[in-house]
Amino acid sequence: MRISRRSIAIAALSTIVEWYDFTLYLYLASLLSRVFLGGTPVALTDILAGFAVAYLMRPLGAIAFGHIGDRYGRRPTMLLSMGLMSFAMLATALLPTFAQIGSTAGILLLLLRCMMAFSVGGEYTGVVAYLLEGARPERRGFVTSLAAAASEVGALLAAGLSAAIVVSLDAPDLERWGWRIPFFVGAAMAGLILLARSTIEESPDFRRQQAQRTVPRHPLHHSLSRHRPAIARGFAISALGSITYYVGITYVPTFLTGTKAMGEGAALWLSTIAAVVVILVTPLTGLLADWIGRRPILVALALTATLAPTGLFLLMMQGDFGSALTGALLLAALGGAVSAVGAVATAEQFPGEGRLSGLAFGATSATALFGGLTPFLAQWSIDRTGWPLVPGLMIAMVALGVLPAFWTLPETPPPKRRQRAGVAVESE
Repeated sequence: MRISRRSIAIAALSTIVEWYDFTLYLYLASLLSRVFLGGTPVALTDILAGFAVAYLMRPLGAIAFGHIGDRYGRRPTMLLSMGLMSFAMLATALLPTFAQIGSTAGILLLLLRCMMAFSVGGEYTGVVAYLLEGARPERRGFVTSLAAAASEVGALLAAGLSAAIVVSLDAPDLERWGWRIPFFVGAAMAGLILLARSTIEESPDFRRQQAQRTVPRHPLHHSLSRHRPAIARGFAISALGSITYYVGITYVPTFLTGTKAMGEGAALWLSTIAAVVVILVTPLTGLLADWIGRRPILVALALTATLAPTGLFLLMMQGDFGSALTGALLLAALGGAVSAVGAVATAEQFPGEGRLSGLAFGATSATALFGGLTPFLAQWSIDRTGWPLVPGLMIAMVALGVLPAFWTLPETPPPKRRQRAGVAVESE
């Protein structure tokens, strides 16, 4: 039994909100450093450090929501995580600034980032599992990739709205009240998606577990005791997906403005164009993963990520918009492709029983380390060494490290091989 196309669409589109918020925070990092930390010389690095600290809450949220999702159903965990996200975004929009309450403003911002990261930790894994379990077997790669594509729609909205506000408002108005607009927009989107999500069906795989009485009583123990190799493989896949996305896509505007390659407005417009590329690349990669399998695509992407990023960051520093655009678009295409195939490949490492908890230990912990920490580490390294190619080298090192895991990854047979071999489609 499959879920309706309407429920799949609602679940896929709901990832817009989580990536809108976190991408918005990175795209407005320079502005937020002035609003909440007073614009000191180290304010930007401190804002990125706050992003990294908050992101460490993601694995905790994934474990907590994973238990709920594996024990009580995918639908309840998706409703609860979106409810918390709605509150966190609205509260951020209403925060007092450094000019009003001093350093307390930065502390409050960090606390809300931690709440947001905690809820997002359970959000993405819940959505990916729901899409995988509700899709037709021969379309799992494509349908699951929609979560990554929709998240980039959120990034596109964040980049576009940020660019429009930065360009249209002068600095005093931007710092007094203009920065609040995109957070209010995000809170409204989250509220609407929460209402839509309340109408979706439960995952057919979880209903199967209920009917067969195989729902694990202790999902965390179940995953740790039975699926350690799958957790390790999910960690490797998500490590590359996270660093190519957060360093190769969302950190790029901060890199361009921090290295004086271009101004804030131009960097944000460039990121808007890059987001469109990711939206186009992601479903195409999902379709390709359904056709030829997950492993060959992951191996090819890891090889590309080993060789290309350092040169692309060098290209973006040439000082002209064309070079910056070319470098940013190629990095965005790489990150989007890894996210697309990574979504289905990580979820397929686990059976339905304990899937969310397995993803929490593997994929989400890697995202915290290689997603939340790496923009800060990239900026910190550039500040300390003065060498702007560090971000590209970071991507290359992670890609080289995970390549052996990709090479030995158990494959999900493409549709034609399934039919010839008579293989039932299930998790590896």
